[in-house]
Amino acid sequence: MARILSIETSTGVCSVAYSIDGKVIDSKELFEANSHAAHLTVLIEKLFKENNLTAKNDLDAIAVSSGPGSYTGLRIGVSTAKGICYAADLPLIAIDSMHILSYPVVNQDWNNSELPYLFCPLMDARRMEVYTAFFDSEMNLKEEISAKIVDENTFASTLESNKVVFFGNGADKCKEVIQHDNAIFVDDIYPLAKNLAPLAEKYFQEEKFVDVAYFEPFYLKDFVATTPKKKVL
Repeated sequence: MARILSIETSTGVCSVAYSIDGKVIDSKELFEANSHAAHLTVLIEKLFKENNLTAKNDLDAIAVSSGPGSYTGLRIGVSTAKGICYAADLPLIAIDSMHILSYPVVNQDWNNSELPYLFCPLMDARRMEVYTAFFDSEMNLKEEISAKIVDENTFASTLESNKVVFFGNGADKCKEVIQHDNAIFVDDIYPLAKNLAPLAEKYFQEEKFVDVAYFEPFYLKDFVATTPKKKVL
């Protein structure tokens, strides 16, 4: 019986979930940008309290999103996960945010089509750049995770021979430039801890753990610090 705490912080959504054998028992989500530092541990404490849990006695592993995504969000999520692993002597599972984002979409019922379906998560990476990948209907990764600048030609060749389902917080800004009969957009899809849970269960059974001491998030791009503009009075 695998009892797992899942933590997802790769976007502006902060979420945690407690699962047993891949079934989510409880989850907490906060849709508030830049809230991870202040609220992640609060969500975990609330989850533990409401379900009468302790990390030492009631968990078998910690699962966390490994990226790509928000540099700050990923660091907070991974640091928190590592801290719990060290304190409770638990193994760490890391799963990329593209798989987590895609899980609820791929597992929907899709109408039969003469063309095969591909699923394309789009995570906002500033301006018209996105983090993206392609999955088939069995959740197999068909194109490696990468950063792309989206224009009308970015996915043109793929759209000619596939129905492509686009989703994620990068999809909204791409709707106007990706105009093709084979393009399908699904709204309000976020990488959430409750969707990380069933993936984490599979990793646990396969003993696919990462080194707690040396694991680092998959940022894909270097961190770029910005300096606030000075206000002129």
